[in-house]
Amino acid sequence: MLGRKDFTREELDAAKACVDQQLAAFRSVQRPGDLEPVLFNTAALALDRRFVHRVRMVTGKDGTPLNELELIADSLMNNGGVLRGNTVIKYVPEQSVLELKIGDRIALTAAQFQELAAAVLAEVEQKYT
Repeated sequence: MLGRKDFTREELDAAKACVDQQLAAFRSVQRPGDLEPVLFNTAALALDRRFVHRVRMVTGKDGTPLNELELIADSLMNNGGVLRGNTVIKYVPEQSVLELKIGDRIALTAAQFQELAAAVLAEVEQKYT
C-alpha cells in the first residue's frame, strides 16, 4: 500500500472506539496484575497499525505523539521492548507524552496508553482529516 495523506472520519472513529473498548475491558478485570503492560503494549501496536501507512511529509520529523507511537511500536516489535530512537524522528523525552527515555523498558499502564492514544488520535484528526 502506498503512503497516505489522509484517513477517513470512519477510520478515526473506529480507532477511538477501539481504544475506549480496550480501556473498558481492562477496567472490568477485578485483579489485573501483570496483564496491564502486556495488554497496553499490544494496544499501542494495534493503534499504530491503524495508521501505519502515514507519510512522513504529513507527520513530520518532530517528536509528536504519532512519531512517539511509531518509536514505541518499532521498539516493541524489533528491540525487545526497550525504547530506541532512530535517525529520522527528533525525539526529546522531556517533550514527549510519556517522557520515556531511550533505553527504557516499555511497560505501558492503562493511564499511559489512554494519554498517548488521546494525543495520537488528536494529531491524526488534526493532520489527516
